[in-house]
Amino acid sequence: MKFLFFAIIACFFSLPILAQENNDEEQITIIDSLYREDQFYVGFSFNLLGDLPRKVSQSGFSGGAHLGFIRDMPVNEARTLALGIGLGWSINTYGQNLFIGENEGGETIFQALDKNEVAFDTNRFTSYLVEAPIEFRWRSSTPADFNFWRVYAGLKPGYIYYFKSNFKQHNNQVVQTKLDELNRFRLGATLAVGYSKVNFYFYYSLNPFFDGKTRFSQETIGVKTFKIGLMFYIL
Repeated sequence: MKFLFFAIIACFFSLPILAQENNDEEQITIIDSLYREDQFYVGFSFNLLGDLPRKVSQSGFSGGAHLGFIRDMPVNEARTLALGIGLGWSINTYGQNLFIGENEGGETIFQALDKNEVAFDTNRFTSYLVEAPIEFRWRSSTPADFNFWRVYAGLKPGYIYYFKSNFKQHNNQVVQTKLDELNRFRLGATLAVGYSKVNFYFYYSLNPFFDGKTRFSQETIGVKTFKIGLMFYIL
């Protein structure tokens, strides 16, 4: 009888605890109607060069890596439309045959390399940027659905804080990091389209890589960049 009595007492006092646990479980499953989407991004791209002078062409692999944080700010009650403003980092490499060097007077030299005349192993330039993406966002998301369609279009201002042009051949290497002709401030139009975790990413530069005064063989060296790749968004 004593055992039965203590068992009943134990069950009685355990009821509030069980009720509290059930309440906690219910709270965990509450849907957040004020959710935000896609706060972090990581992407990879294949980089193309356009608006090139004659005799200058792209060669070898050119790629980029992009990552950052975007503050998602919904603008409608359904939270399917939003404005995104963020901060990111990007590294991009471009393989081509435009040699960038310097003469004895410290002036920049641009020269198109012909592999039939000049043998070289590597000729590429690399840019490191800080960026501030601005996006207008549409998605078919709901508070409980993590797989949805998205279309994010916007602008991406950026600044090249480090630039490196690297030319390599047998027993010779030319590295250029200071370039007055470089447009360090960058501006591009962006578009990300996809479903769930797979999103195609496009970027087109709206200003040239080099300033309008840069000339080569009586042609202006502008050079614009186009990137296509994949972008992954994380809450």
